Amino acid sequence: MLTQQTPITSGFGPRTTTKEVTAGLDLRGKTAIVTGGHSGLGLESTLALANAGARVIVAARRLAAAREALGQIEGVEILELDLSDLGSVRRFAEAFVASGRRADILINNAGIMACPETRVGPHWETQFATNHLGHYALVNLLWPALAEEARVVAVSSAAHHFSAIRWDDVQFERGYDKWQAYGQSKTANALFAIHLDALGRERGVRAFTLHPGSIATPLQRHIPREEMIALGWMDEAGNPANPDALKTPQQGAATQVWAATSAQLAGMGGLYCEDCDIAGIASIDTLVGVREYAIDPEQAQRLWALSASLTGINAF
Repeated sequence: MLTQQTPITSGFGPRTTTKEVTAGLDLRGKTAIVTGGHSGLGLESTLALANAGARVIVAARRLAAAREALGQIEGVEILELDLSDLGSVRRFAEAFVASGRRADILINNAGIMACPETRVGPHWETQFATNHLGHYALVNLLWPALAEEARVVAVSSAAHHFSAIRWDDVQFERGYDKWQAYGQSKTANALFAIHLDALGRERGVRAFTLHPGSIATPLQRHIPREEMIALGWMDEAGNPANPDALKTPQQGAATQVWAATSAQLAGMGGLYCEDCDIAGIASIDTLVGVREYAIDPEQAQRLWALSASLTGINAF
């Protein structure tokens, strides 16, 4: 695994946009599902895939907000999905499978970040439940409807550097730290893609994970202004403290669209990407690249088993 985790010099970079990675791409006849595809990076991914000809199903918790954002965009369908509710996940997946359609692309984009301590389901920590377990259940329940050679993209983050999987206290029963909880959920996203790729590659289903970059999106809605100033994200006037370090939403969504569609990744999978390329292994004192614990096949298999036990769902 680690020997494959090497940049391929894709020709793209941190300022590449979704328009650039989809230039000349023809997705007519393809169906894509994008969770949270009406906001932030999800919205830009939806627009890019639809503009390339794909039929895009936007899975959204807030239907009114999704309809307002997407309007009457041709080729886009909005369906209800609440990733924190396994009943909602099951209803969405069962309806899609029953429709007889096949998904060629699935982008697990939706997520929450650094929220106050909240519990869902059987007392699960909300970020782990929403960002990881909901997507884990969704992909497993959709498995019969994934097309041959489908791609599944799990949106992780450089925040995975904040925490490996806390095997002795995954649900933060012994004290909650919102940033560690977010970091653990992003490590879980990466590990999920690693093991899904191992399970799916014989059928031609490949999985990727990625860091989109630093972008101002609604993902930051749970972070108080004072905290963002203290973190150095914005100045006292509310302006970005370092605007040159931020990507636009179109640039931020480019890596997940590239991972979902690029012919440069043909025959590959189980890889962590950033800046529209395969990322390198991170050194201990940087947030660039991927930590080895986030792409470790043994930890990925262990997380899959835990997720199956927690949700009671496993397609394999």
